[in-house]
Amino acid sequence: MPDPFLTDEHQLIRNSVKEFAERYIVPIARKMDLEDYYPRDLIRELGKQGFLTPSAPPEYGGPGIDLRGSVVVVEELSRYSPTLGFITEIVNDNIVYALLKYGSNKQKEEILPKIASGEWVASYALTEPCCGTDAAAIETRAERRGGEWVINGRKIWITQGAYADIYLLFARTGPKEARHRAITAFLVRRGDCVEVSKLEMMGMRGAGEAEVKFNDCVVGDDDVLGKINEGFKIAMVTLDLARIGISGVAVGLSQGVLDEALEWAKTRTAFGKPLIDWEWIQFQLADMKAKLEIGRTVTYKAAWLYDNKDPSFILYASIAKLYTAQMAVEIARDGVQILGGFGYSKESFSERAYRDAKVLEIAEGTNEAQRIVIHRILARGLPEVEL
Repeated sequence: MPDPFLTDEHQLIRNSVKEFAERYIVPIARKMDLEDYYPRDLIRELGKQGFLTPSAPPEYGGPGIDLRGSVVVVEELSRYSPTLGFITEIVNDNIVYALLKYGSNKQKEEILPKIASGEWVASYALTEPCCGTDAAAIETRAERRGGEWVINGRKIWITQGAYADIYLLFARTGPKEARHRAITAFLVRRGDCVEVSKLEMMGMRGAGEAEVKFNDCVVGDDDVLGKINEGFKIAMVTLDLARIGISGVAVGLSQGVLDEALEWAKTRTAFGKPLIDWEWIQFQLADMKAKLEIGRTVTYKAAWLYDNKDPSFILYASIAKLYTAQMAVEIARDGVQILGGFGYSKESFSERAYRDAKVLEIAEGTNEAQRIVIHRILARGLPEVEL
């Protein structure tokens, strides 16, 4: 069915990702979850196909598609493996976008092609043990010593952090009291100064979540992304975009659950007839579909507004993020319920999706943070937005 926010090109992108996913992702998705297995070769294959960094232009190794196209890529990946959709969303929206918008020519030329190809694994290192939503309170420090920067601190819940070759790291470069006015973004290559501890997570297993310690890591001025003390702005601008991307993860995950629930209802019998002939199953499937299409529409609208340089995208990004995160948890729960005992087993997609969905209410800004953003815009109007 045609979508008013998408073009024929976007539909072709969807078809390409679907074909890729059925060939490469389906055979390995369950192993990723059961063994917390990070699929290094598959990440490279994503890069080879242009799906890892869809926003990167051809000169930097990507296809250079718009945000709607990026959302479609993430959505379709998440339909088969929410973990891979989650990884792709973070790499594309948090890291690639930051490099494209704030990176020097040298940084873009040296780093982006390696990330786009999958040669380098990249991580976004913002969250710390002290602070998640309150990112202005981070404690990792970068001190100026003899013309270089020396970084010390701890980051936590870092996606791909266990395997990263390079980190987009945010560190304090001024007094703690200055909060957001004294944070700078750095590009830190992995070396002996980086200590990694892999973390066991409830969901999104296989994403290489880690605590990462930086012990006297030395970087130069060429490794500063953007301007000194303007790193917080970079973090917030990328998060605005990432809220749309992670909504795509929620939509794709929910579609995968609905696919499984619908097939189960058609083939499973109870009391002499298929489950799908029972009214309560019909109502539950109808509610799942209605929620999914509402979430898909508001996500595409937010991406369409961004692509058309409409500053109101920032409002719809938070609306989409809030709604689709809650939607994904609800749809995954209902999928497990329809499948019954099978839904509670490790054999089902819905069981995995139920665990995966919870992080969507936390990552890229919690539900509570989205409500604050939405209310603030309602009360004060749109803030100044960089497009």
